[in-house]
Amino acid sequence: MTTENIGSSASESTLLGVPAEIIEALRNAKRVLIAAHAHPDGDAIGSCFALAWAIRSIGHDALVFNEDGMPSFLRFLTLPGPVLTDPSSLPCDPDLIVVLDCGDRARAGEAIQPLLDRVPTLNIDHHLGNGMFGTLANWVVPEASATGILAARIARALRTPLQGAIAEALYVAVSTDTGNFSHGNTTPEALRLAADLAEGGLRIASVREKLDNDFSEPRLRLWARVLGSARVLDDGKFAAALATLEDFRATGTTREDAEGIVDRLRRIKGVRVAALLREEEKDGKVFTKASLRSSGADSVRDAAAQFGGGGHRNAAGCTLPLDAEKTLAVMHPYIRFVWNKTV
Repeated sequence: MTTENIGSSASESTLLGVPAEIIEALRNAKRVLIAAHAHPDGDAIGSCFALAWAIRSIGHDALVFNEDGMPSFLRFLTLPGPVLTDPSSLPCDPDLIVVLDCGDRARAGEAIQPLLDRVPTLNIDHHLGNGMFGTLANWVVPEASATGILAARIARALRTPLQGAIAEALYVAVSTDTGNFSHGNTTPEALRLAADLAEGGLRIASVREKLDNDFSEPRLRLWARVLGSARVLDDGKFAAALATLEDFRATGTTREDAEGIVDRLRRIKGVRVAALLREEEKDGKVFTKASLRSSGADSVRDAAAQFGGGGHRNAAGCTLPLDAEKTLAVMHPYIRFVWNKTV
């Protein structure tokens, strides 16, 4: 797929698979606020930045909001502007809000909810079971490897060259959500996009170095504690690691430092489901974020859905109002259904 002139913007967006109402809304809005889910990952931030750069390329204002701000491991990215954490800092309401990579509007965080009630909203996502909460339009493509794929299509429809900062953001979005193009959700479109970005001048090796070589010593100590106490259960089919509040306190780390542990567990030979159960605390109450991973036909999304969560077939998550040990005990029977359904 190229960025050459192939006719009117309407026909171009159709050929790229972008609904005409999405492009029309973006072209008509002079002030756009772009948001993604709280606790953002590479796809959430990368797709937000890419869309913001694309909107700015047509002369409109675009700001990025995330309730939890910019994750430290992505601070090497060139920002299209400050990442807002409080919508009340906006001088006025935007003309349009674009919510990216959120299966439901609640995932965008509490702070932005009043704004979503009164401003027209586009919902652009790739999660199964999306709540279709966009008030202006919904564009949900579950077969897309990442929301970054959809951001790339929009940028092309707006005739924005996929070079420089936008290329870097798109690569981060797609490569992180596909496990560096190794997970089962990796599609030919994702690989073609990476090739196009490289042909446009993106130095992939440089971006990978920034993504991969960012361990601090405290993070290393956290991984040693958590992986050192990991459990391999059910005759080697299930691997679980618990990251407790005490682990974070003892190592001086944060929840961001636990990112990636679950993917290491999945590398154990014979493991069909890997789980990282990470404790957090709010208002004096402990709860646990469960991150689940699998491969092939094994669907962890079904297990996460039993606890109000969701995601994708091979990568899903949920939150339980329990500590990590109790969360493991409660979830374990449902994890067994993953391989029992696909034996």
